[in-house]
Amino acid sequence: MKQILLITDGCSNVGASPVMAAAHALQEGITVNVAGVIDYGTIGELGSLEITEIAKAGGGVSHIVGTRQLAQTMQMMTRKTVVQTIQQAVNKELKTILGDGSLEELPPQQRSQVVQVVDELTETTPLQVALLIDASASMKPKLAAVEDAIRDLMLSLQAREGRSELAVFHFPGRNSTEDAVMDTDWIQDLGGVRNLFQRIQMKGATPTGPAILKVIDFFRYGTLDGQTWRGNDGEGEGMLGDYVV
Repeated sequence: MKQILLITDGCSNVGASPVMAAAHALQEGITVNVAGVIDYGTIGELGSLEITEIAKAGGGVSHIVGTRQLAQTMQMMTRKTVVQTIQQAVNKELKTILGDGSLEELPPQQRSQVVQVVDELTETTPLQVALLIDASASMKPKLAAVEDAIRDLMLSLQAREGRSELAVFHFPGRNSTEDAVMDTDWIQDLGGVRNLFQRIQMKGATPTGPAILKVIDFFRYGTLDGQTWRGNDGEGEGMLGDYVV
């Protein structure tokens, strides 16, 4: 099961539409969830609208939160989307079996068994979450909350019975309009995020759409720009300090 979890304040302003990019992700079997940490006023209203549209197009959920609620919200959205995806798959199979019937029409005991299966699959189905962080200049005051939220999300993923992996990206990249930069390849433990924010520079524009498309390519090919990720060897852009693969 594949997800993109986007953290942004909205208002993308470079490149392809993030809504179209999210729709493309859904076609690839990747759900897009969006945690919005927005400002007040007109800009905040525009950001909120974009956040809602991205999640809707990506088959996911969106939530507008303050920095204090960010960690809990990310965990909630991840779990909710897993449940929804599994329910959709189960309902599809049931429709094949029951024809025009529905889960509600099953006898109570059988309906209870289906719910139990959904709960079990929620905990055991392999899960990959690509965390995509808006690192544009307007997000700078929210960086500490994002860092804490990532640690809490990792703990939540580790508590699942099934295999859970997290990869982290941020945007923009080196030239302020570059689409996305990978910070960690797939990891399963907190050690991989311990120095995640040491080198990040909050700057530049907000190429949300191109960044989503880049993460889709990563899911598809396991690389960015045709190059395997080398970690922080002093030559690449990234947020990690002494992370070791």
